[in-house]
Amino acid sequence: MNIYVSNLSFNVQDEDLKEFFTEYGEVTSAKVITDKFTGKSRGFGFVEMSDDEAAKKAIAELDQATVEGRSIRVMEAKPKEDKPARSGGGFRGNNGGGGGYNGGGGYNKSRY
Repeated sequence: MNIYVSNLSFNVQDEDLKEFFTEYGEVTSAKVITDKFTGKSRGFGFVEMSDDEAAKKAIAELDQATVEGRSIRVMEAKPKEDKPARSGGGFRGNNGGGGGYNGGGGYNKSRY
């Protein structure tokens, strides 16, 4: 079962997250999500446990637990939903625009 853990201290790392859950059963993976630019924790992570019953017990007992002064939230992770494709703008998408000599946005001699 895949478990979502939020409101983590920014000091919590993958190994720490794994340790929180190992007393309930086998942890197959534990990952704290980090910002791709700074490498710093984003305050949430995912834990994968092989035994669903052990995972449910861990969720029940760890949800609202205080870890490093923060009340963490623990719940079953929901599958990532496919989001509809977004229009990238441009002529037909009607999301583009702006710019041009008198179109706003840029330098316009008549305004000065």
